[in-house]
Amino acid sequence: MSLTHTDDQGRASMVDVSDKPATVREARASAFVRMQPATLALIRENGLKKGDVLAVSRIAGIQAAKQTANLVPLCHPLALSKVGVEFELQEEPAGVAIETYCKLSGQTGVEMEALTAASVAALTIYDMCKAVDLSMVIENVSLLEKSGGRRGHYVRAKDETKQP
Repeated sequence: MSLTHTDDQGRASMVDVSDKPATVREARASAFVRMQPATLALIRENGLKKGDVLAVSRIAGIQAAKQTANLVPLCHPLALSKVGVEFELQEEPAGVAIETYCKLSGQTGVEMEALTAASVAALTIYDMCKAVDLSMVIENVSLLEKSGGRRGHYVRAKDETKQP
């Protein structure tokens, strides 16, 4: 297997997707923000001074997916048709599980958009809660599933990641 983002001399190069057929492409990604139980309680009660942590983090994740090509140098700008960001508050271990979803009909996949959405949603949770908990950890940023395109359907096996 060879890297797709290098030319024949090994230099960074944007992939030419002009000959690829447009297909429906979807991706799901996840991240987990581990935190103190008291921090999780504040999120649940909407008790943080910066406001509704999950609402702001959802918007941040959606915006991030739409800006992926500006953040990751060799990504193509994509016309996303759907971006979703969902949260699950978990008691043990205490934290917020994030799952993102991106979809489009196009010539290249949306894995990076889904991963970027999960990462930025996690960073936003950290930013909004850091005044009360600097010990938070962002972990397990992972691609869960992707479909469409030449490589077909991929689903992460349960044992490939240690999601809480």
